[in-house]
Amino acid sequence: MYEEGCMKCGSKDADSKEVSMTGGTLSKLMDVQSNKFTVVYCKNCGYSEFYNQKASKAGNVLDFFLGG
Repeated sequence: MYEEGCMKCGSKDADSKEVSMTGGTLSKLMDVQSNKFTVVYCKNCGYSEFYNQKASKAGNVLDFFLGG
């Protein structure tokens, strides 16, 4: 487990964005973006973690990623 910063490089320079992804075959065929995630990524090395928006609050995931 890491204590502070990115668990790959230790940088505290991170950002987040929301992304949508398709689910199964039917979703892909109909181009339905049914899965929504918050991606937190390190601006230094690019390491990324995906958080399901239903399971976590977007405002807290950046603090979690940085070990805060």
